[in-house]
Amino acid sequence: MKQSNAVFRTRLSAVALAIAGIFFLLYPALRPFSDEASMQGAAAFASSRWLVAHILAIVAFTLIPVGLLGLYNSLRETAAEGPGYWALLLSMIGVGLTLPFYGGEAYGLHAIGQASLTQQSAALLDMAGVVRSGAGLILFILGLLLLAAAAIVAAAAVWKSNTYSKWSGVPLAVGFVLYLPQFFGTQPLRVGHGLLVAIGCLWIAAGLWQHGRQTEPAGNTVNNTGDRQHRQTAA
Repeated sequence: MKQSNAVFRTRLSAVALAIAGIFFLLYPALRPFSDEASMQGAAAFASSRWLVAHILAIVAFTLIPVGLLGLYNSLRETAAEGPGYWALLLSMIGVGLTLPFYGGEAYGLHAIGQASLTQQSAALLDMAGVVRSGAGLILFILGLLLLAAAAIVAAAAVWKSNTYSKWSGVPLAVGFVLYLPQFFGTQPLRVGHGLLVAIGCLWIAAGLWQHGRQTEPAGNTVNNTGDRQHRQTAA
């Protein structure tokens, strides 16, 4: 029973990472880009695409520690347990520091955009700079730096382990290292970055899922095989 629960948790982490990867790609693809100092920017802020895109990003960041928890559990009592633990811890702190800024982007700028459209005035858009500055910005930068560190340590843990493909952690590490610089790029560049992060998440997710299959109790495997043979005979 305990082994079955462990397999379930590993697969749950794999699914969480896979969903995170897809959402990291959808975020820049759906997010509207425009001149944010004009009424066109107000329309972008007020759009449902703006809200949905940023909510997807929030969910994606939230799921990263869930995925790394499965990675850490799979590395317990191995030489890579230490790096796996630190990757999990750093990711949890990093996500906690990152999400408040995304909340301001998602809900604060959305409200500013709606108010600007209602008043037909771009003057309110100056408030966007307030939302994107101050302590929130500092915590956001610190959070992304911690997430980059978490991804690098996770890649080191994967490389050190004998469980996963050595290179499977590299795309995620590169993606998070580039997370801050990509904000200065155009939409195609940011979508390309989202694709890189998605590949990183999906590659580790595939490894976790395969690890779950390999550690599945023998009885379950035998039963599943027997069930398939029984169905084939009955057919």
